[in-house]
Parts: sequence; structure tokens; C-alpha cells
Amino acid sequence: MSYSLFDFLQLVGSLGIFIFGMKIFSEALQKVAGNRLKAILGGMTRNRLTGVLTGFATTSITQSSTTTTVMAVSFVNAGLLTFVQSTGVIMGANIGTTITAWLVALFGFKFQITPIAVAVIGVFFVFLFSNNSRLRNIAEAMVGFGILFIGLEFIKGAVPDIRSNPEMLAFLDGFSDYGYLSLLLFVVVGTVLTLLTQSSSAASAITLVMLFEGWISFPIAAAMILGENIGTTVTANLAAMVGNVHAKRAARFHLFFNVIGVIWMLLLIYPVLNLIDISIQFFTDSSVSVFTNSAEARSNATLAVSLFHTSFNVLNVVLLFAFVPWLVRLIEYIQPDRGASDEEFHLRFISTGVMTSPTLAVEQAQKEIQQFTGIIEKMHASVHELLFDPAAQSDRLMERIHKFEQATDQMEIEISDYLVRISEGANMEHDLTERMRFMQTMINDLERVADIYYQISKISVKMHEAETDWPEEARAEMVLMMDALRNAIANMHINVSKEPEQVNLDHALVLEDALDKLRDNFRDQHYCRLERGAYSTRAGVVFIDVLNRLERIGDHVLNVNEAAAGKRLKAMRIHGQKQPA
Repeated sequence: MSYSLFDFLQLVGSLGIFIFGMKIFSEALQKVAGNRLKAILGGMTRNRLTGVLTGFATTSITQSSTTTTVMAVSFVNAGLLTFVQSTGVIMGANIGTTITAWLVALFGFKFQITPIAVAVIGVFFVFLFSNNSRLRNIAEAMVGFGILFIGLEFIKGAVPDIRSNPEMLAFLDGFSDYGYLSLLLFVVVGTVLTLLTQSSSAASAITLVMLFEGWISFPIAAAMILGENIGTTVTANLAAMVGNVHAKRAARFHLFFNVIGVIWMLLLIYPVLNLIDISIQFFTDSSVSVFTNSAEARSNATLAVSLFHTSFNVLNVVLLFAFVPWLVRLIEYIQPDRGASDEEFHLRFISTGVMTSPTLAVEQAQKEIQQFTGIIEKMHASVHELLFDPAAQSDRLMERIHKFEQATDQMEIEISDYLVRISEGANMEHDLTERMRFMQTMINDLERVADIYYQISKISVKMHEAETDWPEEARAEMVLMMDALRNAIANMHINVSKEPEQVNLDHALVLEDALDKLRDNFRDQHYCRLERGAYSTRAGVVFIDVLNRLERIGDHVLNVNEAAAGKRLKAMRIHGQKQPA
């Protein structure tokens, strides 16, 4: 046996080059797609058939079924996509992932593409340093494409030669001579291989290389492909572990759908493989069966495996499409709703990790900030009840407000960390980087708003404990101030949900100016009440303190609106007074 440890390390390194090239290629394609990918994902919400097309298109663009399925699980976790709607996307992703096998089979084995791949890298390498981000992303995709096929060529060269290492072939033959049991064994091998490489594309490339080099037969390669279809579901299931019940159901559907497909295909595998063999002989105008071990047969067998991969996934969608409602009910029975805790969607976008597409990752963070503003609205309502509802249970409200405040602290940390992780190692456009900076500003201001509300709630409780109250006139003024602030927060919530260019700051400025005027007017009225002894000094101090804090919340709200619009106004507001920057 002439295969050494150094030879094995070369094989592992070759595989690393292939996976690295696939990673660069996939991520660059997602950057090039940008907003187009977002538009395609918008088709998810129509029906299952549209979802299949969406999943196929997204996977074709990203060259990663894992990205598409994790994305679908993330959207289900967020409540933007229902469990039933996600089923179509997942089915389409299974079909889309077969494109990679065709690329490898056609360009890696039927043609000598390595010299072309090197030339492509030579042509596009210089554009990696271009100031034009779109041109730079295209160049990155082409360089990744070249590295991918160079890695494939290295893998082919690093795979042990059969004639020089007959012991290895004998070892594999020992597991290949059990007929149908061998197929089941290599289904497991394909599953494990996908788990180890964390890429069904890399696993299918390894399978094709082993087939091309004569290490495994066509039926064994087909069995490994079936196993890889099961292995690719693991990532989405891991992502769903921290998600809600709907995300878990979407991930389980992916697993069940693929496992059921593998089961029925194993029952029909030999007739299907014979049909594939006849088809390949017809289209390649060859009389050599892919079941033989000649050089021509092995070359055609790589095409046969690709055709088998595509045929299996298409047939699986066609056959199971009508049974999806029953499969959905089965999964809902297996993964029941545990109650309200499953319906809480805090940090729901971020919980499934960073998207490989920076544009989509930023969209996730933007949606999470919308949830942040929703918490602020709830805090405002709770503080309003605490201040003005005599029948309110102050202990219950204080506990609720405190939980909101703790949630905002955690959200600020996790969203900020998420934004940092997006930018790490990512070569992003300037506009996207600038938008992320504004998003950091937004979460900082929102967290400060939550702190101020919590401080106001503590002031209110102390006032009640001291049996101190405001006169009716002061209470009416504070109600008007809270109502004006509620309007400003509601407008902020709307603006945060929009694209920066769609945000209208004029209304936000009007609402903030109204808060300033109310604060100034009520402050004057407060001093008049103090002078005529309308309320105690303690009550007066609490009134002006709460009034100023509410006005400061208005300032922070305007800051969030400005950040949502991607602008910094040339005026700053310090306690409601406009001064030149």
C-alpha cells in the first residue's frame, strides 16, 4: 500500500480548497443578488407552488440549500412566514441544490475546466480591488468559481489510485457486496459525510470523485446521494433548536420530507437506476452501461448520478406535494404548541444566526429593531396605566415594566453583537455599512428610552407610597404630554419598518416640536401652581421631573427617526432647545 499520511493530508487540503471556493462563490453570488434576493423571498407568502419556485430560485442564486432552509426557518420563527408556507420553500430548495452536482459533473469530469478556471481567476483577480462594489462582488464570485474547480481537480489527484492501493478497494468492496444492505449502509455514509463537511455540495462532489475514480459503483453513489439529502436537513434543525414551535415544525418538515422521499426511492431504486442508465446512454449516444467499470462508463456515471439527484428531488416534490397538509398535521402532532411561551418572538430573527447574505442579515436586524420599538410602545402603555389608573395594581405593573427594561438591555446587546458579526470579514457596500451604523444608534436610543420609562415608573411608585398626588390640572397636562409622546412613538414604529429613503421626517419633527411646546407650556404652569401653593413641593418636584424625562424620551424618539431615515439633522436638541451643531 503506497498511500501515506501525507497523501491523506493532501486530500483533506484539497477538500478544504473546494469548500472554500464554494463558500466564496456562494457568498459573492448573494452579494451580487442583493435586493433581488429579497424580492424573490417576497414570493414565499403566496402559496405552496410559488414557494417551491421561490426555494428553487433562491437556492440557485445562493448555491446553498442550507442558506435557503435556514432562511425559511428564520422567517417562520419571526412570524413573517407560516409553517405551511415554508413547506414549499423547503421543497424548492431540495431541487435547487441539485444544480451544484450538475456543475461538478459537467465541468469537473466531462470537460477539462481547470485551465479555464485559472484563466478566470487571472481575469477577475484585479477587479477584487475595484471601488465599484458590484464589480468587486462579481469578481469575487468568479474567483470563488475558479477556486472551486481547482479544488475539485486537486481532490481527483489526491484520491488514492486503485491500482497502487488494491487494499483500499478490497476494503470498500467488503461493504459493497451485501446487495440491498450495502445501499442502506451507504445512505448512512452519505448522511455522515454531509454532517462532517457541513455541505451537501461538498459531499456530492466527493461522491462524484469516488465514482469517477472507480472507488464506488453507480448504485452505491446513488445511495450516498440519498444520504446526503438527509444530512443536509441537520443544519436547519440545529438552527430551529433556539426558535419557537413554528420554526421547529418547519425544520422537522424538512427532515421528514427528505426521509420519506429516501424511503420510497429505496423501494424503487433498481428500476429507477436502470431507467437513468437507459436515459444517459440515449442522450450521450453511448452503448456503455454506467453499471460497468470502464473509463467511459465512469465518466457517464457522474452525469447519471446528477440526473438521479435531480430526478429524485423533483419526483419527491411531485409525489408528496398533495400530501403536504397531512404531513403538516403529523408534524404538528409530534411538535405540539406548548403555550404562550412558544409564541414569544423576542430576538426571533437573530436566534437562527447570521445570514451569509449581508443584505438579508441587515434586514433581519431591521425587523428585530421593529420588535424593539414594539416593546417601547408596551412600556409607554404600562407607565400610562401606572400613572393615571387608580385601580391599577402597581406591583404587577412594576414587575411588567421591569421585565420590559431587562428585555431591552438584552436586545441592545444581542442586536449590537449581531451587527458586529455581520460586518466581520464582510466586504460590504458603503451604504450598507452606513445603515448598520445608524441601526447601532437606533438601538442605543431605544434602550435609553426604556431606562427612562423604568425610572419614571419607580418615581410614580414612590409618589403613591408617600400618598402624594397631583391636582387635577396637573394630571390633565401630564395626560396630554403622554398622549403626544404616544403619537411620536407610534410614528417612530412606522418609520422603523420602512426603507431609509421612504422615511418622512417632517411629521416626526412636527410631533417632536409639539412635545417641546407642551413641555415649555406645562413647565410655566407648574411654576404658577407652586407659587399659589396648588400642590406640595414633593409633588411639584415629581411633576417637573417626569415632565422633563418625557421630553427627553421625545428627543431620543426623534434620534431613532433620523437614524431610520439614514440622516443626521444639522440641529441637536438638548432638553428641547434647538442649537446649531
